[in-house]
Amino acid sequence: MHLKRNKIENFWPIPRKGTKFVAVPSHNKSEAIPLIVVMRDILKLVRNAKELKRIIHEKHILINNKLIHDINYPICFFDVINLQHINRNFKAIISKNKKMDFEEIAHKENTKILKVIGKKIIDSDHIQLNLIHGWNIISKEKVKTGDSIVINTEDKKILKVIPLEKDKKAVVIKGKHAGSHGKIEEIIERGGKKIAKISSEGKKINVWVKNIILTE
Repeated sequence: MHLKRNKIENFWPIPRKGTKFVAVPSHNKSEAIPLIVVMRDILKLVRNAKELKRIIHEKHILINNKLIHDINYPICFFDVINLQHINRNFKAIISKNKKMDFEEIAHKENTKILKVIGKKIIDSDHIQLNLIHGWNIISKEKVKTGDSIVINTEDKKILKVIPLEKDKKAVVIKGKHAGSHGKIEEIIERGGKKIAKISSEGKKINVWVKNIILTE
């Protein structure tokens, strides 16, 4: 499946002019960039889809410790790409210009931060946590919608819960302040919506809670 280049999401760090069509992620289309675009057009580590298919066939690419078989696998913010054949690792971050960027890291990370966007009661002891980017986890942890969790990507166990509250650090992932980060000074309700007042680089910004993810 392909998408007209001029219709790509604003966070894609590629020109809107060029070939008429670009690949789209196999899922999470509004939150992700397909692996082929990341590897070929952004990181420039392959020349074409054929090269990427060969690397995938040889089982060299892991994303969040998961072996990848699809050239259009979706890459979302905070995903870690491990390229075993060249011993390089990249983490997807959001830059100050609101684009997805890739920070090279020294070692493969075994953790990922995910935001809780919903919950479903399974039984008296277990709750299904619905997370951003299509993740779901069954847990006994006391977690609220809006909190973030840090999981071990190898066994999918929760290592830490980061509650949505004052003094926690957050990154803005959507909206006009996307790419900003700082400490939450206050959380208020306005018009039925929760707003976080964040101190970011010497200034105060107001951001809908739905547009942030807590980092610590």
